[in-house]
Amino acid sequence: MEGLSCGTSRIVGCRFSVYPMTDNFVEVIKGALEEVDTSKVWQSTDDVSTCIRGRSEHVFDVAKAIFIYAAKTGVHVVFNGTFSIGCPGDSDADTYMSEDDVRLNESGSNKERVEAASQFALYPMNNPDYMQIIAEQCAVAQEQGTFTKGVHYASRLDGDANAVFKTLEEVFVNTSKSKDQSHVTMTAVISANSPSKKDK
Repeated sequence: MEGLSCGTSRIVGCRFSVYPMTDNFVEVIKGALEEVDTSKVWQSTDDVSTCIRGRSEHVFDVAKAIFIYAAKTGVHVVFNGTFSIGCPGDSDADTYMSEDDVRLNESGSNKERVEAASQFALYPMNNPDYMQIIAEQCAVAQEQGTFTKGVHYASRLDGDANAVFKTLEEVFVNTSKSKDQSHVTMTAVISANSPSKKDK
């Protein structure tokens, strides 16, 4: 953190990895990436993970599309990501904040039917009322019909992948707009086509 100063940008970032449980995992990942339009986000990939940054709607749009396009192959796929907004010093690639709000992958993602299970954890940083904020957002998930239950250190969502990502995006955005809430992170593990029996 040395040399970083608090920025005022509300750029959203997500660092994630996708794990197809198959011998041809490279083809599954590359195939998904080729179908996804990432032109409205800043993107960088290394040997561990991929980072995308920009407006919240485009970050979630791209993350969802990559997961759905990988999962529609029918193989067991896991997405493991951390979303963040308001991180001190997070101002690189601010030019992507000037993009319009049209989601480039929404129509394609919505055509696919992929059942997903997710465990997510919300972190309103440096907020003494964090438990109340989290409870309010779990209530939002219940209203949307995706909330299944609380588990140790996380909350579980189940349903169509489009609905699960909609819930994740809404609770993240709602929390980031809470009073006096400048820095929010959210971790999410999302699974599709698992051979294991669902534990609800």
